[in-house]
Amino acid sequence: MKQYTIYHNPRCSKSRNTLQILNDNGVAVEVKLYLENPPSLEELAKIGQILNKTPMEFIRNKEDKFKELNLKSFSGSDNELFKIMSENPKLIERPIVVCGNKAIIGRPPENVNELL
Repeated sequence: MKQYTIYHNPRCSKSRNTLQILNDNGVAVEVKLYLENPPSLEELAKIGQILNKTPMEFIRNKEDKFKELNLKSFSGSDNELFKIMSENPKLIERPIVVCGNKAIIGRPPENVNELL
Protein backbone atom coordinates (compact mmCIF):
# COMPACT_ATOMS: atom_id res chain seq x y z
CA MET A 1 0.00 0.00 0.00
CA LYS A 2 1.35 3.41 -0.97
CA GLN A 3 2.20 5.83 1.81
CA TYR A 4 1.24 9.46 1.27
CA THR A 5 2.65 12.35 3.29
CA ILE A 6 1.01 15.77 3.29
CA TYR A 7 2.77 18.87 4.58
CA HIS A 8 -0.39 20.39 5.93
CA ASN A 9 -1.64 23.67 7.35
CA PRO A 10 -5.16 23.11 8.73
CA ARG A 11 -5.90 26.84 8.45
CA CYS A 12 -5.39 26.76 4.67
CA SER A 13 -8.43 25.83 2.55
CA LYS A 14 -6.26 24.44 -0.28
CA SER A 15 -4.49 22.22 2.24
CA ARG A 16 -7.77 21.06 3.80
CA ASN A 17 -9.28 20.35 0.37
CA THR A 18 -6.20 18.38 -0.73
CA LEU A 19 -6.33 16.28 2.45
CA GLN A 20 -10.05 15.71 1.86
CA ILE A 21 -9.38 14.35 -1.65
CA LEU A 22 -6.80 11.95 -0.19
CA ASN A 23 -9.22 10.86 2.54
CA ASP A 24 -12.08 10.46 0.05
CA ASN A 25 -9.86 8.09 -1.94
CA GLY A 26 -9.16 6.00 1.15
CA VAL A 27 -5.38 6.33 1.07
CA ALA A 28 -3.12 6.12 4.11
CA VAL A 29 -1.93 9.66 4.83
CA GLU A 30 0.73 10.83 7.23
CA VAL A 31 -0.14 14.42 8.13
CA LYS A 32 2.84 16.61 8.90
CA LEU A 33 1.90 19.91 10.51
CA TYR A 34 4.92 21.65 9.05
CA LEU A 35 4.35 24.95 10.89
CA GLU A 36 4.64 23.11 14.23
CA ASN A 37 7.39 20.69 13.13
CA PRO A 38 9.23 22.29 10.22
CA PRO A 39 11.02 20.00 7.78
CA SER A 40 14.80 20.07 7.97
CA LEU A 41 17.02 21.55 5.30
CA GLU A 42 17.72 17.96 4.13
CA GLU A 43 14.01 17.09 4.02
CA LEU A 44 13.24 20.23 2.00
CA ALA A 45 16.10 19.48 -0.38
CA LYS A 46 14.69 15.98 -0.93
CA ILE A 47 11.17 17.40 -1.50
CA GLY A 48 12.60 19.89 -3.99
CA GLN A 49 14.36 17.08 -5.82
CA ILE A 50 11.15 14.98 -5.98
CA LEU A 51 9.11 18.03 -7.11
CA ASN A 52 11.89 18.85 -9.59
CA LYS A 53 11.78 22.44 -8.34
CA THR A 54 14.32 24.85 -6.96
CA PRO A 55 13.49 26.29 -3.53
CA MET A 56 12.52 29.59 -5.18
CA GLU A 57 9.87 27.66 -7.15
CA PHE A 58 8.03 26.50 -4.02
CA ILE A 59 8.52 29.41 -1.69
CA ARG A 60 5.59 31.64 -0.76
CA ASN A 61 6.78 34.93 -2.22
CA LYS A 62 3.67 36.81 -1.05
CA GLU A 63 4.45 36.15 2.63
CA ASP A 64 5.55 39.15 4.71
CA LYS A 65 8.62 37.15 5.78
CA PHE A 66 9.69 36.85 2.11
CA LYS A 67 9.72 40.64 1.82
CA GLU A 68 11.16 41.12 5.31
CA LEU A 69 14.13 38.85 4.49
CA ASN A 70 14.53 40.52 1.06
CA LEU A 71 14.44 37.12 -0.64
CA LYS A 72 13.45 38.58 -4.01
CA SER A 73 17.10 39.47 -4.49
CA PHE A 74 18.47 36.35 -2.74
CA SER A 75 21.68 35.18 -4.40
CA GLY A 76 22.80 32.39 -2.05
CA SER A 77 22.78 28.65 -2.64
CA ASP A 78 19.71 26.41 -2.75
CA ASN A 79 20.80 24.87 0.57
CA GLU A 80 20.96 28.32 2.17
CA LEU A 81 17.43 29.02 0.94
CA PHE A 82 16.19 25.62 2.18
CA LYS A 83 17.69 26.49 5.58
CA ILE A 84 15.79 29.81 5.60
CA MET A 85 12.58 27.96 4.65
CA SER A 86 13.13 25.41 7.43
CA GLU A 87 13.66 28.21 9.95
CA ASN A 88 10.62 30.11 8.60
CA PRO A 89 8.14 27.39 7.61
CA LYS A 90 5.45 29.93 6.63
CA LEU A 91 7.59 30.41 3.52
CA ILE A 92 6.97 26.83 2.35
CA GLU A 93 4.29 26.54 -0.33
CA ARG A 94 1.37 24.41 0.79
CA PRO A 95 0.19 21.82 0.69
CA ILE A 96 2.87 19.46 -0.58
CA VAL A 97 1.97 15.79 -0.96
CA VAL A 98 4.71 13.19 -1.36
CA CYS A 99 4.17 9.58 -2.36
CA GLY A 100 7.32 7.57 -2.99
CA ASN A 101 9.36 9.30 -5.67
CA LYS A 102 6.51 11.60 -6.77
CA ALA A 103 5.22 14.81 -5.25
CA ILE A 104 2.80 17.62 -6.05
CA ILE A 105 1.84 21.01 -4.73
CA GLY A 106 -1.91 21.07 -4.04
CA ARG A 107 -2.59 24.33 -5.84
CA PRO A 108 -5.19 23.57 -7.04
CA PRO A 109 -6.07 20.69 -4.70
CA GLU A 110 -7.03 18.53 -7.70
CA ASN A 111 -3.32 18.26 -8.53
CA VAL A 112 -3.23 15.45 -5.97
CA ASN A 113 -5.17 13.25 -8.40
CA GLU A 114 -1.87 12.83 -10.31
CA LEU A 115 -0.61 10.75 -7.37
CA LEU A 116 -3.70 8.58 -6.93
